[in-house]
Amino acid sequence: MVKKRVYVTRQIPEAALLDLKEEFDVAVNPYDRVLERQELLKGVKGMDAVLCLLTDTIDSEVFNAAGPQCRIFANYAVGYNNIDVAEASKRGIIVTNTPDVLNDATADLAWTLLFAVSRRVVECDSFARAGKFKGWGPMLMLGKDITGKKLGVVGAGRIGFNFAKKAKGFDMEILYTSTKPNQEMEIRLGARFTDKETLLREADFISVHVPLTPSTRHYISENEFKLMKKTAVLINTSRGPVVDEKALVQALKSGEIWGAGLDVFENEPDIEPGLIELDNVVILPHIASATIETRTNMGLIAARNIIKVLKGDMPETCINPEVLER
Repeated sequence: MVKKRVYVTRQIPEAALLDLKEEFDVAVNPYDRVLERQELLKGVKGMDAVLCLLTDTIDSEVFNAAGPQCRIFANYAVGYNNIDVAEASKRGIIVTNTPDVLNDATADLAWTLLFAVSRRVVECDSFARAGKFKGWGPMLMLGKDITGKKLGVVGAGRIGFNFAKKAKGFDMEILYTSTKPNQEMEIRLGARFTDKETLLREADFISVHVPLTPSTRHYISENEFKLMKKTAVLINTSRGPVVDEKALVQALKSGEIWGAGLDVFENEPDIEPGLIELDNVVILPHIASATIETRTNMGLIAARNIIKVLKGDMPETCINPEVLER
């Protein structure tokens, strides 16, 4: 019996690949980089399943290249703005993602950024390494208090809730805004649901946890920065285009806000000119889910989804469940 074929668009933790290789013929992108467009189109040709990454643009051209026998595109991410889900559904192709397993890792990294910006950790490290530290001083590298301050959480989904939950350890007052109230967040954390403008005006720290959709593109832009406190810190670990980077550069340069921490960028991997030169922003290379355990579990979920679908079973995390009803 001929084995079904699976294409993996980039190397992922070996445990997930081993699960796939036990069942199918598996081909993996041999390069440690994002595939060029023609390489992607060639790689998916004739495959029964594709395990793709958020850095892969999956659209009608890719579906055509894969062929009508392809049953599933398993995205190695919780977000799926890189995939034309409507087009996949039209063709009867199942699309899956990897939610939940990266909630802690992403929320932890948002807190890492919040502390790094507020206590000027990167600046201090560079200062000390450069031999500039000559002893304790009462005005040396003053940062911001965190405990007892007001935290604004944008988005009350899995990661936003997880992030807010950790704030209780710092006795913070929690404000949140979302498309709808989250009763569990209010009952368990004492969080207060409010509109976007109130949150931006009142919060000392603002952390963004929303998916990228047409309505969230440039959710934080010039007008929003004008509403924030001059002492505010903005954290973004969601998707880069949620924040208008040009407006962010100006807000940081002019002192309209105190600082920012970014794990994602509007035009990844490119970073808006001007950001790199600023000391009041901490920049990370999109590593929110980059722990050994989390990245392995993401791969295992994607692999299980592929295995189940190609064996005629229901996947664990389907984004377009209407396809399953056909």
